[in-house]
Amino acid sequence: MKTETRGMLIGFIGIFIFSLTLPVTKIAVQSFNPYFIAFARAVLAGLLAAIYLFSIKAKLPSVRELRQFVIVAIGVVFIFPLFINLAMTEGEASHAGVILGIMPLATVIAGVLLFKERPSLGFWVSALVGCSLVVIYAFINSQGGIQYTDFLLLIACLANGISYAVGGNLSRIINAKEVISWALVIALPINALFSMLTFEPSYLQADLMAWSSFLYLSIFSMFIGFFFWYGGMAIGGIARVSQVQLLQPFCTLLASAILVSEPITSINIIFASLVIATVMIGRKMLVRRGSIVK
Repeated sequence: MKTETRGMLIGFIGIFIFSLTLPVTKIAVQSFNPYFIAFARAVLAGLLAAIYLFSIKAKLPSVRELRQFVIVAIGVVFIFPLFINLAMTEGEASHAGVILGIMPLATVIAGVLLFKERPSLGFWVSALVGCSLVVIYAFINSQGGIQYTDFLLLIACLANGISYAVGGNLSRIINAKEVISWALVIALPINALFSMLTFEPSYLQADLMAWSSFLYLSIFSMFIGFFFWYGGMAIGGIARVSQVQLLQPFCTLLASAILVSEPITSINIIFASLVIATVMIGRKMLVRRGSIVK
């Protein structure tokens, strides 16, 4: 198996884990404040990360690495979870999942600007076509208008794209498991403080489904999923593996139908097929990887 193909397959495992985040968040926000979910799930993930780093006797990051860890934390630990939680208090998980389909382009651009990756013209065309299909879908699905929650999701996409690229670069130097672990540990004090400030005693009365959703967001969406995602980008390259994200909206559609009973329409199926085709085409296009930025 080619290295890039292996990277894409490993990355897809991470994307599949992430694809359940929106519908599971939709369940969680029915019982918990969106701010509490964002901060508290990172606390649990941060504690697991600290245990992992201690168990492997990980060495402390350098000053340069620390700067990159902070960027990763700002995007994937703070901005992205908070903004999608706010979006899920009003919007549909299936619609939001498709909007997040522009993340591959944001990740590619970040990889090009920050780490000098050089995708070929054919790769750019396939990436832009895939993202355009996602945007067209979102426009059709919102009856020709842009919703307030779409702006929240757009900010989340931009922040995540940058953090994904930085994390992918770090994973070429440090084990992918350590990358997300250090980001979570660095953010742990802030998350712990705001978790306490946003906690309400009524949360203790939440049902099993609500707490199960919270645990999934903490353990899988916030922690384990990144083992595969950053690991895949370290193996196959930021630009190449980022295109696997184009499949995430449609995994989210399926998960939304199963978990929160949101319907799958013929439009969903048509656009899913077209986007998957762009991923398969983009996989064959040349991408020159940049040097590692330390």
